[in-house]
Amino acid sequence: MTKVTASSSLSDQAAHEIMDMILVEQRFRVGDKLPNELELAEELGISRVTLREAVRVLCTRGLVEIRRGRGTYVISGDSGEKDQNLSSPFTTPDATIRDLLEIRLMVEPTAAYYAAKRASDQEIARIDDHRQRIEQLAAEGKSVFKEEQDFHNAISTASHNHLMERLLPIINKSIIADLLFFKESVDYSIQDHREIVRYIRAHNAEAARTVMRLHIIHCYQIAGQELE
Repeated sequence: MTKVTASSSLSDQAAHEIMDMILVEQRFRVGDKLPNELELAEELGISRVTLREAVRVLCTRGLVEIRRGRGTYVISGDSGEKDQNLSSPFTTPDATIRDLLEIRLMVEPTAAYYAAKRASDQEIARIDDHRQRIEQLAAEGKSVFKEEQDFHNAISTASHNHLMERLLPIINKSIIADLLFFKESVDYSIQDHREIVRYIRAHNAEAARTVMRLHIIHCYQIAGQELE
């Protein structure tokens, strides 16, 4: 299971482990019921009180919901065909947030650079549609998981590098961790996204690379990670 290295409570750690069961190990899919409270608490080595707090974290992030008298069910996690690659050989269950962010810093600024050079008008419109949808959902207090992933995936696709698709699971997993455990990331992302889209639309490749790099650095800061 993923190890969270940023400072976080035991309930946050437990929430992250349950998230990995759903999104990485794919033990539970949308519509599935999680194990009963006693069984899951024993598996995670935590108290039932801590488990309840972890489940509440996942509920507020739109990943699961508690159905009175029936249990806890997965309601999100099917993020499209590309997310089926979460078991890609490029991923590992032992990856830390630092590992994920380092790979994003290596890859995503360059993806933005080539997207600015190669993206068609239709692809740019699709990227901006995802940006606007993120802002709308955030304003409504709703989960932005899927749209956040789709925004970054659309940029990677617009780079017209076919190997980028193999790296999307890493990008998506890092986005999920950021949004689950660092609520401030949504506010940062909204501002960063506007700049990223602006430079991609202007076909300013160097500026697009720079603002994407700053975006990932903001993710480092929010996650309490030190950029080396």
